[in-house]
Amino acid sequence: MDAGTARLAAVDEANLVLDHSGQVNVFLVCATLAPGGFVAEDGAADMGALRRAVRTRIGALPALGRSIVTVGPRHRWRVAEPDLAQHIRLDPPVDGVPGLEALCAQLMCRPLPRDRPLWEILVVPMGPGEVGVVFRVHHAVADGMAAAEILHGLFDPDEHLISRAVAPSRPSTTGTETHVGALRYARRIIEGVHRVLLTGLRRAVPPTVLLGERTPHRGVAFLRVDLAPLHERAHLRGATVNDALLSAVAAGYRSALRAAGEPIPAELPVSVPVALPRRANAGNHVGVMLVRLPLHEADPETRLGLIAAQTQKLKVEARSQGTFEFMRGPIGARLFDRLARQQRLVAGFVTNVPGAAGAFQLAGAPVTALWPVGVLAGNVRLGVAAVSYNGTLACGIHFDAGTVPGVDFSRAMAAELGALEV
Repeated sequence: MDAGTARLAAVDEANLVLDHSGQVNVFLVCATLAPGGFVAEDGAADMGALRRAVRTRIGALPALGRSIVTVGPRHRWRVAEPDLAQHIRLDPPVDGVPGLEALCAQLMCRPLPRDRPLWEILVVPMGPGEVGVVFRVHHAVADGMAAAEILHGLFDPDEHLISRAVAPSRPSTTGTETHVGALRYARRIIEGVHRVLLTGLRRAVPPTVLLGERTPHRGVAFLRVDLAPLHERAHLRGATVNDALLSAVAAGYRSALRAAGEPIPAELPVSVPVALPRRANAGNHVGVMLVRLPLHEADPETRLGLIAAQTQKLKVEARSQGTFEFMRGPIGARLFDRLARQQRLVAGFVTNVPGAAGAFQLAGAPVTALWPVGVLAGNVRLGVAAVSYNGTLACGIHFDAGTVPGVDFSRAMAAELGALEV
C-alpha cells in the first residue's frame, strides 16, 4: 500500500456512503465580512491576499491537505497539496443576506468534487462595503465540532475567541471494574439492537409533509438572537441554550404544520447529535439522542421545562451508547441509507455547535455574522443548525422549498427565541 495514504476511519467512510445523488453530505458555514484586510472599503475582494493568508495556515490543518482515493470497495486519504485557485474562488454577486440564503440553498444540492481535497471557500460580493464568505467541507472530513476547529484554524488567531467545548472523556475500566465494564458492554449491545430495530420499525411520526422524497428546490433561512439573555432565561428554568433552541424548533413545527393544513400532533421526535470523545484518526465523533418535542404545549417556558427534563437524561444515555450503530462503518451506512428513505422515527434534525465567544477576522476582514447550514438526509425535509458567535446564537434553517412551509417555520422559530431572550 502507498506509504502516502492512510485508511479512512470507519465512521468517516460511512459519511462518504451518505453522499450521493439527491443527498449532498456537506457541512456549510456562511459569514458576512466588513472592510479590512483582503476586503476593500468598496467591498472589492483581493483574492490573492486571501489565498496567501489561508496558505500559511493549511499546514496546521491536515484535514484540508488530503484527498480521497478509491482502493477496492473502500477509500483512503492521500496527502494532496490544495490548488487554492480552485478551492478559494470569487462567486457572482448576490443581493444582501437574502441572496446569501438563496446561494446556500443551491450549494446544498451541489456535491464537492472528489478529485481534490473535500472543501472550498467561496467569496461572494453582497453590495458596497460588504462581502459574504461560504465555507463548505465534506462530512467525511469533519462533523460539526471538527468543522468549528477547522474554521478556528482558518480565521485570524486570537487565543480567547473560541470557547471550545470539551467532549467528555471515557472512564477507564481496570482491576475490580472489569466485571462492571463487561455488564456495561452487554447493556450497550442490547440498547444498540433496540435502537437499530427502532430505526427500521417504529412509526412515531404520522404521515406528514415533513417527511418524503425531496424536490430539487431548497430553501435556507438565517436568524440570530442575543445569547446572554437566552442563556439566563434558560438557566432560570434549569435548562440549556440547546433546550431553548429545541423549544423554538417546536414552535416552528407547530407553525409549519398549521400552514400546511395538517393536524398538530402532541409531540414530534427529532434527532439531535451529542458530542463524543475525540479520536485522533477520525473526523466524526457524534452520538444521537431522540428528543420528543412537545407540540401540544403552547407556552414557551412550560415547553422549555419539558424538553430540559428529557435532554438531561438523554445526553447521558447517548454518550454512554456512543456512535449510532448504523454509522460505525460503511456497511451499516448503506443499510441505514435505504431505511432512512422510508423511516418515520424522526421528523427532523437539530444540531447546535459551540463556537466563538468573541469576534474574529478572516485575512484581516472582520467577521460580522455567521450561520451554519446542516445536511438533509433520508426522507427528512427540514433541519436546523445553530452555532454561537460573538454573543449571538445564529441558526440556519434548511428545508425542501417545494414541499415544506419553511418561511412559516423560520418566522415562528424567530418569534419563540425572541420571547425566550426577553
